[in-house]
Amino acid sequence: MRKDIIEIRWHGRGGQGAITAAKIVANAAFVSGYKGVVMAPTFGTERRGAPVFTSLKISREKIYDLSPITTPDMVIVLDHSLLDEVNVTAGLKENGLVVLNAPKPVSEYTFDGMRVAVSDVTKHAVEAGLPPGIVNSGIIGAFAKASGLVDIDVLVQAIEDEFSGKKPEKNAKAARIAYENTELKVPK
Repeated sequence: MRKDIIEIRWHGRGGQGAITAAKIVANAAFVSGYKGVVMAPTFGTERRGAPVFTSLKISREKIYDLSPITTPDMVIVLDHSLLDEVNVTAGLKENGLVVLNAPKPVSEYTFDGMRVAVSDVTKHAVEAGLPPGIVNSGIIGAFAKASGLVDIDVLVQAIEDEFSGKKPEKNAKAARIAYENTELKVPK
């Protein structure tokens, strides 16, 4: 198992854009100099609103391991209500990072031994002019602030490229607002 590979698991609901968010981060990571970028979307009997997940591995070196992620370094959760339905932290490494779209402050969430970042991405997306429920661009901003892996400006450019012709400026604004309004809690 290589220690230079950062494994990220994305949890959302069908239709929220978890796969698109992971793809945008993958593209931005590659542009930022990560030579190894592997995204493995999970498809199956998903339907709108059902829990879904996707995996993303990034490394400064090429990645040859295409196996599924079982012990992520971080999990990104697009919908806080998934906490009641799915064990989103299953396999998360000690001192791992949970990035959560939730309306409550970070102090309300405890994941033993984990770092936690919270942003009300749903609210920030509406502030940016997106329809309610469009959270994939905003969660990318929260990811950027919490992880520090990819610069927010590179991510915003990747968002604008992905959503060219589909409100790119509002999606970019959602990411920036979420970035500025992400709180991080580190375990004691």
